[in-house]
Amino acid sequence: MRAVTITEPGGPEVLTWAEVPDPVCRPGEVVVDVVATAVNRADLLQRQGNYSPPPGATQVPGLECSGIVSEVGEGVTGWTVGDEVCALLAGGGYAERVAVPAPQLLPRPSGVELATAAALPEVTCTVWSNVFMLAGLGRGDTFLVHGGSSGIGTMAIQLAARAGARVLTTAGTAAKLDVCRELGADVGINYRDEDFVERVKEATDGRGVDVVLDNMGAAYLARNVEALAVGGRLVVIGMQGGRKAELDLGKLLAKRASVHATALRSRPVEGPGGKAGIVAAVRHDVWPDVERGTIRPIVDRRLPMSRAAEAHQVVEASEHVGKVLLVAGG
Repeated sequence: MRAVTITEPGGPEVLTWAEVPDPVCRPGEVVVDVVATAVNRADLLQRQGNYSPPPGATQVPGLECSGIVSEVGEGVTGWTVGDEVCALLAGGGYAERVAVPAPQLLPRPSGVELATAAALPEVTCTVWSNVFMLAGLGRGDTFLVHGGSSGIGTMAIQLAARAGARVLTTAGTAAKLDVCRELGADVGINYRDEDFVERVKEATDGRGVDVVLDNMGAAYLARNVEALAVGGRLVVIGMQGGRKAELDLGKLLAKRASVHATALRSRPVEGPGGKAGIVAAVRHDVWPDVERGTIRPIVDRRLPMSRAAEAHQVVEASEHVGKVLLVAGG
């Protein structure tokens, strides 16, 4: 089969569309013939040599896919050859075929075209596990998500609005903020020329927000804590702004607030906090509204998988809104 390989750490040019061995279907797994995958920031970090796959995972990038089940491993129930699915992966999505632990499969939502379904697993599982299962966002809460026009951001806005929260978001252009408002954001903040902490205080009469979902890491840590309400929860899921920062514990203590930092890729399949439980929760709590069209994947563009380097350039430059898909077959 063919897959995108990383010849050496570096820029997008190190991505090569090449022949690689077929995946082996082990007990508890299925093999999916991939129709599409999506580009995530983690893929860029892996390409740069800054985010290695978990032990035992393939070196082929790609944290999600959609496609058709072509092989079912020993002990797997509930899935058969020919099923149309999408899947959360530890890697391997940038390929024509991928082996997937069966608990990480989701059925293609009715009403969502199969390739488009590749835009769903990573964002729904990330947002649901962090914003709702961990931070407990609920009706009447106030929520701030950074990078609202990203794949994660566009899903977080929709799910938070559906939950009855008041949604604030940051983005880098007026056009991107317009999209965020269309998806349910109440307050849009242009991070290029506005101080998001001041805007949060204005919008909440000085109270602050109950939950922050942050992709920036170090660069935003102090200001995120400043933006929290009493009892607020900051969840850090990215390090686009660096790894290390100083944390003022006095402010955290005074607010009785908490800071969480989580990763999805390295979680085990089963057990407490495992991917199986997250995927099951998403199927139960999110999939019905995806099928009704209340929650929808936002896709910026589709490119052939052989043009993965171009897709990485688009995501690296933040030229997109929502997800960039890579489609198999070219």
